[in-house]
Amino acid sequence: MAKVFVSGTLPGDGVAALRASHDVVQAEEGVRSAAFEACRADVEAVVALLTDRIDAAFLEASPRLRIVANVAVGVDNVDLAACRARGVIVTNTPDVLTEATADLAFGLLLAAARRIAEGDRLVRAGGFTGWTPTFMLGTRVHGTTLGVVGMGRIGQAVARRARGFGMNVLYTQRSRLDEAAERSAAATYVTLDELVARADFVSLHCPLTAATTHLFDAERLARMKPGSVLVNTARGPIIDEAALAWALEHGPLAAAGLDVFEREPVVHPSLLTRPNAVLAPHIGSADRPTREAMARRAIDNVLEVLAGRPALSAVAPAPLSPVTA
Repeated sequence: MAKVFVSGTLPGDGVAALRASHDVVQAEEGVRSAAFEACRADVEAVVALLTDRIDAAFLEASPRLRIVANVAVGVDNVDLAACRARGVIVTNTPDVLTEATADLAFGLLLAAARRIAEGDRLVRAGGFTGWTPTFMLGTRVHGTTLGVVGMGRIGQAVARRARGFGMNVLYTQRSRLDEAAERSAAATYVTLDELVARADFVSLHCPLTAATTHLFDAERLARMKPGSVLVNTARGPIIDEAALAWALEHGPLAAAGLDVFEREPVVHPSLLTRPNAVLAPHIGSADRPTREAMARRAIDNVLEVLAGRPALSAVAPAPLSPVTA
């Protein structure tokens, strides 16, 4: 029976399954908690959240650790090189959150384009005084061009949704898809600079790495098509929030839809005052079946590794390209 630390409360029955065969310690404060400090010398597995920082110092103080099972697809909170050096397995939760996150991305796209959140606030404040032909004019979605940055599972799922709106899809990433995959996605490969110049909507689905931090800075935002909309359901630091707020006020952007932020849970104050920014509290995967599946995948990875079997979804070294999927 191994000692396993579970960070926070997880939905579903996964933790109960873990308790059936291992000694489980669980704490809302995650790996920063006193509960973890009290048992860390004996912990062999950590079920981690994206808010838990797993770095070299953490690993040095956790001598028996064998696996970090991240309840997320992204692993930017984990120092993969340090884990690899110590032989610690890192796993994530691919596949199970693809469709939920794509739903949210497209929802943000629609809400930003058609000013839905802005209109909701106006109605609740008593500002709706009646229909006129020029009232709350937004941006057309159907028949326009979508640019996808990072054509992995989620990017391809967003492209599928775009086809239902008759959108032309461009994409960019480190490695071009093969011909069959491009046909399936009905997407055209372009450079990042070409994509931002041509796309009416840009949706971000690349991982956070040193190369993608502030990938969308003031310079790149200035190159975007006038009247375009930027959507981010990947990781907040991919966008320079101060530069985004400026671009939303002065152009060229018409609107933005964000589910993630540069310094979560803090949001840049200039974004909070922008009526053309739709802001969601990191809920891309937040439908119940998806979150339960994510938790169960992380725990199943722990169960497999502690039983001496290969992990179900071990993570490869983090890519260094600015636009990989």
